[in-house]
Amino acid sequence: MTPKSVAIWTAVALVGALSWAMLALSRGEEVSAAWMVGAALGSYAIGYRFYAKFILYRVLKADRTRATPAERLNDGVDFHPTDRRVLLGHHFAAISGAGPLVGPVLAAQMGYLPGTIWIIVGVIFAGAVQDMVVLFFSTRRNGKSLGRIAREEIGPIGGIAGLLAVFSIMIILIAVLSLVVLNALAESPWGTFATALSIPIALFMGIYMRWIRPGRVAEVSLLGVGMLLLAIVAGRWVAESSWAGAFTLDKSTLVVWLVIYGFVASVLPVWMLLAPRDYLSTFMKIGTIGMLALGILFTLPGMKMDAVTDFAGRGDGPVFAGSLFPFVFITIACGALSGFHALISSGTTPKMIQKETQVRMVGYGGMLMESSVAVMAMIAACVLDPGLYFAMNAPPNIIGADLQTVSDTITGFGFSITPADLAAAAQDVHLGEDGLLSRTGGAPTFALGVASIFSGVIGGSGMMAFWYHFAIMFEVLFILTAIDSGTRVGRFMLQEVIGNTQPLVGKARQASWMPRGLGRALGRTEPVLGKFRDVGWLPGVYLTSALVVLAWGYFLWVGVHDPLGGINQLFPIFGISNQLLAAVALTVCTVMLIKSGRLKWAWVTGVPLAWDAVVTLTASWQKVFSDDPRVGFFSLRSATQDKIDSGDFSGKELADLETIVTNTTVQGTLSAVFALLIVVVIADAVRVCVKAIRNPQSAELKEAPYEESQIIAPDELIATPEEKAQLAAAGLGPGGGIPEQRPDEPEPVR
Repeated sequence: MTPKSVAIWTAVALVGALSWAMLALSRGEEVSAAWMVGAALGSYAIGYRFYAKFILYRVLKADRTRATPAERLNDGVDFHPTDRRVLLGHHFAAISGAGPLVGPVLAAQMGYLPGTIWIIVGVIFAGAVQDMVVLFFSTRRNGKSLGRIAREEIGPIGGIAGLLAVFSIMIILIAVLSLVVLNALAESPWGTFATALSIPIALFMGIYMRWIRPGRVAEVSLLGVGMLLLAIVAGRWVAESSWAGAFTLDKSTLVVWLVIYGFVASVLPVWMLLAPRDYLSTFMKIGTIGMLALGILFTLPGMKMDAVTDFAGRGDGPVFAGSLFPFVFITIACGALSGFHALISSGTTPKMIQKETQVRMVGYGGMLMESSVAVMAMIAACVLDPGLYFAMNAPPNIIGADLQTVSDTITGFGFSITPADLAAAAQDVHLGEDGLLSRTGGAPTFALGVASIFSGVIGGSGMMAFWYHFAIMFEVLFILTAIDSGTRVGRFMLQEVIGNTQPLVGKARQASWMPRGLGRALGRTEPVLGKFRDVGWLPGVYLTSALVVLAWGYFLWVGVHDPLGGINQLFPIFGISNQLLAAVALTVCTVMLIKSGRLKWAWVTGVPLAWDAVVTLTASWQKVFSDDPRVGFFSLRSATQDKIDSGDFSGKELADLETIVTNTTVQGTLSAVFALLIVVVIADAVRVCVKAIRNPQSAELKEAPYEESQIIAPDELIATPEEKAQLAAAGLGPGGGIPEQRPDEPEPVR
């Protein structure tokens, strides 16, 4: 490092340290949200510059001369070398779902400090590490899914348990993400029109980059962003026109459209819809978060929520019940550590990356970008008046259903807000005087916080309604991109599962006990099953895509039509499931580090694995076995069943009580099953690691053979002078590619 770079990074470290000190040490006074921005950006910069680079070159030993599966297996459908800038946009859009927006908002009831520490520290040492390492190892294994890698590297017992856990948890996660989108778009012609128009815009971008102007990323980006902004503005025009009825859809209709979209996005080539649409959405995401950060620095709003509230110690918060440990780390399901990201890092992204050395920018950098979203969500919640925050996020059975009752209840919490204040806040965003009460789920709170900051910069209070609906639209695009990528990843996993049953079927039909007729039927089926391993086999693509969307679509449909929410029963285990999935990913990464002779670096994934396992299994235990009906699933089921048995209820109430019994039974059972599967995975992984340590020669890796890469491309977002010279010598643009070599020209330097 030069003296100049030492001075720069020293300054970055000092800014970050000062910001942390202001957040942690200030008591009894209002702290500026700008200090949270400074703490986050300073920590992210140091983590990316030093820790991520250390992992890439010292731990993983990434090789930029090694061909990736996108280059070796290029089929133009799933495997396709993609410009690193477009791929970063796709990856960020795919991993950024509801978690970084909703989780921090809910966790704010404990105060801004506990959640902020977990978001920033957790992403640097756990979340971003998981995403980068999974992406690297999947790239070395032809882009195989997390479940397939677990099966091959750990063994049949732990591998099958991991595969079952990964696939079942993924279906639940997609269903929950879909429900958030559905609730935001229902009866909203503005949001529905703008979201629908983003699809043909993405198709145009894909065709433009593929055939019309290949490699013109900046050019098509300007066109795409311009059209997207026009779509958002046009959404308001449509909402106020005679066309509004055509785009005012109920929840049942939106379920059908979401299922159709998920299927189409899963079967189309990645370059046509998935990558450009995610890339397009990324501009809105990054642009909005960037504007929010600038708005915070411009308006310097104060954090009205306490650093640590009384609910953190008592565990009886009105938003969710449970103590700070472990439930803050479970509620913030994304932004710090997310198992869903491992599905993307071993799904679409490794099939599109040009160079192994790009995993730092795409995997680690993409996760830092999502973590910044979580920080902004925490700020958006904590700059609101605490009374308004609790009025929006607590359910009506706790705070009441009318303005006066809500005001009295919140005053009893120690926060003051009048009925007039509640009515005025709702009318500012055109939702009616009681339109903000019990708007649970976090998304409306985030939108209101964003609107309050943006209106302080542009438009004043008269623009609150516009900025509120703009933020809702932002959240929908944010989440929808995770649904299409998740569906495609689910299709990959299901194809692998069906394809790998071929040897089992072959053994079964040769068994002595097998009836002759059934053996002949299995013999005809066996070769067909093997074709599913080819991810480009169209019948398999269509069938598995349909099965995946029908699986999460079923849960979504039940949630829409059940009087108590149906799919909402899965919200309490959403965070637990996501963190358990992260435990699977970190376990697999630790096993592969040890098996590949990197035992001294196994702590890189082993330490976050230990923390995640302790936190998540503790939360699972409490949700299953706690005697508090507000925490434990089965204790709530028992209390509800006792009320049914007593006969002390009305006729209408009976159906609701029976639904609670069913929901809590499903919740408790799924929590126990998921936790048991993870314990099996970790236990079997320990066996494999001990064996590899004792006898390193016995460790067998499933890496693809080395093949030299012909692609020339930069590693980072901005090419270095040396990389620019290589690209120029090869006659390539900033996106890189394979140079056209004439017979009389020497081979270019790579």
